[in-house]
Amino acid sequence: MYLSRFVIMLSFIVALVAGQPAQAEDVHSYARLNQVSTPHLELNLTVDFEARQLKGHATYTLARHDKTTQLYLDTSDLTIERAELLIDDQWQPTKFTLGDVHPSLGRELIVDIGSVAKQVRIHYQTAPTASGLQWLTPEQTAGKKHPFMFSQSQPIHSRSWIPIQDSPALRLTYNATITTPKGLLAVMSADNSLSDERPGTYEFAMPQPIPPYLIAIAAGDLAIKSISENVAVFAEQYILEDAAWEFADTPAMIETTEAMYGPYRWDRYDLLILPPSFPFGGMENPRLSFITPTVVSGDRSLVNLIAHELAHSWSGNLVTNASWRDLWINEGFTSYVENRIMEALFGERRANMELALGYQDLLDNMELLKPQDTVLNIDLGTRHPDDVFSQVPYVKGQLFLVYLEQKFGRDMFDKFLRQYFEDFAFQSISTEQFKTYLKRQLLDKQPDTVTMSKINEWLHEPGLPEDAPKPTSDAFTQVEQQMQRWLKGGQLQTDKWTTHEWLHFINNLPLDISANNMARLDREFNLTNIQNSEIAHAWLKLAIVKKYEPARERLRSYLLTIGRNKLVSPLYRELAKTSDNLKWAREVYQQAKPGYHPLTQTVNEALLYGDN
Repeated sequence: MYLSRFVIMLSFIVALVAGQPAQAEDVHSYARLNQVSTPHLELNLTVDFEARQLKGHATYTLARHDKTTQLYLDTSDLTIERAELLIDDQWQPTKFTLGDVHPSLGRELIVDIGSVAKQVRIHYQTAPTASGLQWLTPEQTAGKKHPFMFSQSQPIHSRSWIPIQDSPALRLTYNATITTPKGLLAVMSADNSLSDERPGTYEFAMPQPIPPYLIAIAAGDLAIKSISENVAVFAEQYILEDAAWEFADTPAMIETTEAMYGPYRWDRYDLLILPPSFPFGGMENPRLSFITPTVVSGDRSLVNLIAHELAHSWSGNLVTNASWRDLWINEGFTSYVENRIMEALFGERRANMELALGYQDLLDNMELLKPQDTVLNIDLGTRHPDDVFSQVPYVKGQLFLVYLEQKFGRDMFDKFLRQYFEDFAFQSISTEQFKTYLKRQLLDKQPDTVTMSKINEWLHEPGLPEDAPKPTSDAFTQVEQQMQRWLKGGQLQTDKWTTHEWLHFINNLPLDISANNMARLDREFNLTNIQNSEIAHAWLKLAIVKKYEPARERLRSYLLTIGRNKLVSPLYRELAKTSDNLKWAREVYQQAKPGYHPLTQTVNEALLYGDN
């Protein structure tokens, strides 16, 4: 099932020999990859919880592509102590300069590398406020005894904890030595040991070339439980057994995806369950996906998130967007593959529900966006990619691929995708490169099926094309029929409902639902106290709209204990619509803020204080 490391190495060596793909211009990086690139990193860092800093040095192997004598790197809030060059087996000091601070891009670091040095070393330390790191006190963890630290590098936050050419157009391998306080376990997006020993110094290697945003680190009081020979869960002890049970289907997901789209090329696929403050559902760091605990629901109803992060092992980690305006190449393909995994393992009914829910989310999201921000190949300018994060690259990108599947047939489209992942393995590509490849490998072979003008409409025009797929679900039709009966005083038959059916039910209740019916629904199903975080989110959002006061304390508790942006920011947005709720939301936010990730803070402060 798993390729040998030799075959893996050979596959990307062949790609390099064939020549690197043309790179899209990356306006979000100071790196000049056409002059000098850094194909390998040696990282040596000490984790200092008291100072909330990483301290150490980064050593790069230099690949020179012209006669330049300067290396351009990205930094953000880093203190650069000194730079050195390896010349004649001796480390010698060299000059460096830092540019002005840019609000989105951080600071350019220019290092003099001369004409003969093959390696450069930069000694530095991070700031306690690094945007790509979160530091939790022992009291903010479940165990209450040890602190916890984790990174979130995507999209351009690697530069806040490593001086680096922070562009997805770069691919590099890395080794790392990480030192932690005694009793803590360090893990990375690399070859993690399954040993329970905690020596305080840990060695890592990532032999496959990855983009910088996939370099990841965490340290805390972690326990380990294997699910299979090649899959394990890392987590705090309180959630370890539950998470291992919840995600027991992960090995089957790997086998299913391999059968459709080719071999898994990353040796292991482990899962790190993070504290609730993690700002996303998951992060596809290779070999060790970072996962929110909010999907440990006790019924395996939210494991499509695991399917999504696993799918990134093909779409995103293996074939990567060359710049952040090409994010759909990562997320659209991944959302498509995710749904195919869910269909293969859990049936068409469940896959259709998830596709329909995603479509509803996309339509709702696009109502909040400017038309130019609903374009797949989006023009970001120098706006921070976080500022335009939306469902568009995910679901519109997914629907684009569903459209192609419907037009060309599943068999032909699957063969296309499998070859696509093979031909671009361990490379970063642009939208224009994809279009060229699509035309050659699919459109030209089936003329008059889909025109290039239609492809351009999908990729370069706002909104959805008129003939875009409009996913529906028969299961949701039945939910809506039950809803109408219930609103007239009937009973709901929910024994076989999944999370998806509950979400559709709550999200589609009429906004003029009576206070009596809100209370009745809560009384019959205890929705205010439900532990499924997705259903609770939908119910609490409706409770804000309907001013359903019995849910107010649960809303407070929810906002204080969960930091996943998808779940908290829509609640803050709804609260911000009235002056009384806004005042209350600001009070709750100030209590919650110390436990929120910097990214969560940025998003929600814009909602709550944007007019100040």
